[in-house]
Amino acid sequence: MRAVVLVGGFGTRLRPLTNSVPKPMLPVGHVPIIERLIDNLVRGGVTDVTLALGFRPEPFIEAFPDGTCAGATLRYAVEPEPLDTGGAIRFAALFAGIDSTFVVANGDVLTDLDVGALAAFHCRNNAEATLHLTPVDDPSAFGVVDSDTAGLVRRFIEKPPVGTAPSNLINAGTYIFEPSVIARIPDGRKVSIEREVFPLLAADQRLWAMPTDDYWIDTGQPDLYLRANLDIITRVRAERSWAHGVADGAVIGEGVALSDTVVAHGASIDAGADVSDSVLLSGAHVGAGAHVSRSVVMGRVGARAVVSDCVIGADVVIADGTRHAGERIPDPSA
Repeated sequence: MRAVVLVGGFGTRLRPLTNSVPKPMLPVGHVPIIERLIDNLVRGGVTDVTLALGFRPEPFIEAFPDGTCAGATLRYAVEPEPLDTGGAIRFAALFAGIDSTFVVANGDVLTDLDVGALAAFHCRNNAEATLHLTPVDDPSAFGVVDSDTAGLVRRFIEKPPVGTAPSNLINAGTYIFEPSVIARIPDGRKVSIEREVFPLLAADQRLWAMPTDDYWIDTGQPDLYLRANLDIITRVRAERSWAHGVADGAVIGEGVALSDTVVAHGASIDAGADVSDSVLLSGAHVGAGAHVSRSVVMGRVGARAVVSDCVIGADVVIADGTRHAGERIPDPSA
């Protein structure tokens, strides 16, 4: 089975982390997001993955020089201009010559979904398109699905106003498509698969949906990216995804207090520092006696500095003894 993975976004919500690293290449539990995503697709029967890119493929080629990732063959479909989700799927599928049932996955999403089971559900119902659904507390920020007990979708509503959603089951970002879906996507302009194509499929009674309670997270925001990392080391995920918090090649000084923290290869913490509920990416440094909590750090935190609920980009230096709370440094809006 073949797959298209949407990785064409600019990672705006994750800045400043994505100022220096493409979003899909950011690690979760020491493994790039894209590799964890593709590994799960491969477990579900995918053998060939086309990455729908909005910009240069070089960082991916450098990361996977043999043209494979997690056992799948990689292809790179680079859009000539931004085409939105539907246009990107159409461009990538035509680029790859896809002519049979295929998987589409949103590159922000990490899940323990059994993709093979989703494909089997799709085939049993002779569907044209099938969506994976997951329950959330507040569905207003997502595409919400209203379906019957068998899974036939009656309505697809993208980001309904608060309190108006017909259910709490949302589009979880993994789909099974027939090639005929490609023909439903207009050529030559931006097309939202969620706002334009899914409602048409639902109106034609060709759209199905399968809810599960598998692990699912959208990694596209700093707090959720942090949570995705901590879920790996605190064993919230399926066992195959578990990882140790401290990678080989990390340098930890004497008397360091570590709690629920991911420390990447090439990161270092000086003596007496206290780091909790955080992610220190490769190249990060925490100075002696510093306190870091609930933060993602690429840069350097000075000695005795106190940092909480922050995102610290590469090349940033937090001065010794300073305090920072709830900041993104550098400020993406500046």
